[in-house]
Amino acid sequence: MKIINNPYTLQNELKKEGQTIGFVPTMGALHEGHLSLIKKAREENKIVVVSIFVNPTQFLVGEDLDKYPKKLETDIKICELAGVDYLFTPQISDIYQESDEVLIKAPKIKGYILEGHFRPGHFDGVLQVVLKLFHIVKPTKAYFGKKDAQQLALIKQMVKNLFLDIEIVEGDTIREKSGLAMSSRNVYLNKEEREKALSISKSLKLAAKLSVKEKNCEIIKEEMKKVLKIDKLQYIAFVDRDFNFINFIEEKNTIILIAGFVGTTRLIDNIFI
Repeated sequence: MKIINNPYTLQNELKKEGQTIGFVPTMGALHEGHLSLIKKAREENKIVVVSIFVNPTQFLVGEDLDKYPKKLETDIKICELAGVDYLFTPQISDIYQESDEVLIKAPKIKGYILEGHFRPGHFDGVLQVVLKLFHIVKPTKAYFGKKDAQQLALIKQMVKNLFLDIEIVEGDTIREKSGLAMSSRNVYLNKEEREKALSISKSLKLAAKLSVKEKNCEIIKEEMKKVLKIDKLQYIAFVDRDFNFINFIEEKNTIILIAGFVGTTRLIDNIFI
């Protein structure tokens, strides 16, 4: 495995390969969720590239940019064992070269609902860095998890709207044995907080069970609230796969999403119906 931090060096290396490229962009602190995407990329492509870059433009003032988990040595070992060919580890100055850059903006509506409402401008930063990474790596396929469902939908929209020749591959949410969705931010949770956090996946599981017979989203939402034990709920939302709000469950076209705080840690989760 080659570890490269310069974008132009990586571009030149990949040009020589002339093979299908699977790309998994991450912010590091890799867990089983990331590994599942890497394994999928390894199965489907000749070359696998993983990036580790904590992107500053997607963090709002007061968020956890400075304390975001960093485990580079462990991440390197994980990537080596998973058969990654290139690990891309740029610095901020490698990715953001000027103070007055050409920008890309998230959609005015779908980029500012739900996560975009509570974290305004977050998706501008996400799309900006993902587009940069796509241009550096020029992947055949790029792999993203369903846990960040709104992010996934917006990246797919960007690929469509900008005519990018990249296939976006979705990966299922990977959960701990307890049911808690895997996240790099789970390390912030103490034992008591982890117990509270488990109520998120429990409420989603309940919603899926109820949706078999009950199609009214408002009724399901009220039942979910009875199960939730988190400290601060920001939203329970029902959307279709294109992130339009819905009032009734649509079979094989519904996503139920939750966001809120357990202690000072913000968690998100969802289930696809």
